[in-house]
Amino acid sequence: MEKMARVTTALSGTSITGRTMFYHLDAPANAISVCRDAAQVVVAGRNIFKIYSIEEEQFVEKANLRVGRKLSLNFSCADVVWHQMDDNLLATAATNGAVVTWNLGKQSRNKQDQLFTEHKRTVNKVCFHPNEVHMLLSGSQDGYMKCFDLRKRESVSTFSGQSESVRDVQFSVRDYFTFAASFENGNVQLWDMRRPDRYDRMFTAHNGPVFCCDWHPDDKGWLATGGRDKMVKVWDVSTTKTKEIYCVQTIASVARVKWRPEMKYHLATCSMMVDHNIYVWDIRRPYIPFGMFEEHKDVTTGIVWRHIHDPYYLLSGSKDSTLYQHMFKDASRPVDRANPEGLCYGLFGDLAFAGKDSMFGSDSNRKTYGGERRYPIFFFKKPDLSEQFANVSSALNVFETELGTNSMDWFVNMAQQYILTGRSLADLCDHNAKIAKELYRYQVAQTWTMLRIVYSNPGAISSVNLNQSIGKSGGLPLMNSLKELSVALGNETRLERGKAENRQEINHLDSSNPLITANEENEETEGSDVPADYLFGDVEGDEDDLYMVDHENAPAEEHEYILPQEAFQLRHEIIDNPSAPDHLQDKVESPHVSGNEAETICLTPIESFSLMSISQPLYDAYLPADYFNSLVKDMLHYYAEQGDVQMAVSVLIVLGDRIRKEIDEQTQEHWYTSYIDLLQRFKLWNVSNEVIKLSTCSSINCFNQASTTLHINCSNCKRPMSSKGWICDRCRQCASMCAVCHQVVKGLFVWCQGCSHGGHLEHIMNWLKTSSHCPAGCGHLCEYT
Repeated sequence: MEKMARVTTALSGTSITGRTMFYHLDAPANAISVCRDAAQVVVAGRNIFKIYSIEEEQFVEKANLRVGRKLSLNFSCADVVWHQMDDNLLATAATNGAVVTWNLGKQSRNKQDQLFTEHKRTVNKVCFHPNEVHMLLSGSQDGYMKCFDLRKRESVSTFSGQSESVRDVQFSVRDYFTFAASFENGNVQLWDMRRPDRYDRMFTAHNGPVFCCDWHPDDKGWLATGGRDKMVKVWDVSTTKTKEIYCVQTIASVARVKWRPEMKYHLATCSMMVDHNIYVWDIRRPYIPFGMFEEHKDVTTGIVWRHIHDPYYLLSGSKDSTLYQHMFKDASRPVDRANPEGLCYGLFGDLAFAGKDSMFGSDSNRKTYGGERRYPIFFFKKPDLSEQFANVSSALNVFETELGTNSMDWFVNMAQQYILTGRSLADLCDHNAKIAKELYRYQVAQTWTMLRIVYSNPGAISSVNLNQSIGKSGGLPLMNSLKELSVALGNETRLERGKAENRQEINHLDSSNPLITANEENEETEGSDVPADYLFGDVEGDEDDLYMVDHENAPAEEHEYILPQEAFQLRHEIIDNPSAPDHLQDKVESPHVSGNEAETICLTPIESFSLMSISQPLYDAYLPADYFNSLVKDMLHYYAEQGDVQMAVSVLIVLGDRIRKEIDEQTQEHWYTSYIDLLQRFKLWNVSNEVIKLSTCSSINCFNQASTTLHINCSNCKRPMSSKGWICDRCRQCASMCAVCHQVVKGLFVWCQGCSHGGHLEHIMNWLKTSSHCPAGCGHLCEYT
């Protein structure tokens, strides 16, 4: 191990010297404690209970207290404490509920002195009184605290917290009769030993279990607590009302907290899981540790300062079966590796950037941030050398935006005017697209329009059979525009009207007709050396697979092609035009084909739109409804990543089950939570409630049922009513009676806050339109706003 610098500390005639060192234990440690003269340390665990001497260069084993013919659970220790007034007295908390005291002055190998078995479950903590030699306090998983007089064989006082298990108990250093107890329900109780029947004070310290507490050695009113919520809090209990004065945010559950001697604002912490390091915090700078020890490879289970007046040596035990002595000079300083730059957006969109002075020293265009400020004035704290902080000077730059450029009026208007349910999908998309377009949100409007096309009628292109050549490419035809798509679909009415006409009438059509011209051009191209360019969207078909459809040779059935017996049918055998192909019926009317032109039914390019004729349809089914789901899913993620959770949530609600299954529950919950938070910030309570009701996430649906408490008093006896029914339990009168119709109000109830009379909302509104006096006849002038 690398040799560390030695430190010598003078303490009332004696000196403490040493360096950073460690010792490999026989088993993992659960707790450690140091004797009064800082020369020895006891290590206790499930399978270890030994005393080590702290030498200048190393730890030396002095005694093994796990001796005896038959080792019981009394030796399985959850906690250990060394008396600070008697060097021979130890106490342990056993996992079987026993409290055991040990007398090191005994001549026999077995040092066990007394055994108390009054607790029914595991004892989590034991603590000696700082001034009374014979007083021992314990806290157990059974929810009780017991005070033992070591001169007797049983406890002298029992304290019931009327709560869950006790995790820590600590006598006050300055107040003789006071001790603190922390509980798994997040509460901390202060007790007076003279009153075992009831606690003196109780307050909620953390969200979740409170694992540890520690009184300040110098200030009798300061109590530090640590819990599973990853926070260390310092409370001032010297006043009538307990006040939180400091709070430190850590990265894991806090298992132990110990004030640093001779340093008023410093304390050490270790974690219960995940984090193996030991941190020393300055509570005035709660966001970054003052010092850090990184030697342990597993969870640290116990920490103790070597001497009550020495701030430079810290002892620790861990589940990695090591015992360490840390020298504070060897601690790493996280602030040395911290990034001195900061970036933050303001309420009005302004950007504040802080960095080293050297970064902006050459910026001649930089202006002083003065004049009329939109924010409270910034102040710079003068460095105090006594704080021992790393003094880093930085400059603050604020980039302001013009007022009004970041207005969120569009968000409010869209939230209020959007319709998310109650109509067909097409109507919802059209309405929301119209609202977005009116608010100049063109991309959002276009998105709503596309969603209408994709989802409102998934069978719209069901009859457009695909060519075999397209099937070869493995892709789907791409339409150049929606306008061109309507051309391809055709119209049943137009086709049926052409059935009764004779084909001879085609000769009377105007030769200038663009359709005929296009046909002639195609015929000329057919005989040329250059092959015709038949394209359908972005897919190019094979030349052999492409041919024009003529009515004389049109197939009678869609699924079977019969070769005609003659190359050219005789005219006198032609009786009527063959029926149009089935796959071109039941379609939308094409705006490009007139009544006469529909009779030719010749699929030729019109307005640069080419259709391929179909000999054998690839399949009859239309595109599945969820064909575009992956694209819509990516679109929703895009809007969410851009910060527009309003669009993401609105589409999620409108499409419903069509897209909901494509997005995981956690992502949906995150979008809903973000959107609801924005709505509530803009005080759009009704919209927020509607979004909550329309959500299918169970965690979101319960939002409007939580944190809403309505206390109702009876209008007759003025006493609180029960939560069920309309009849008061005391006066047996119906409380929610309408003052107008004198019937029980079972729906919306409105009442006057002045006289407490009310009734049905509609009845009261109609009454107050003609009279301002209370309908109950009390004479009060009621107002409805």
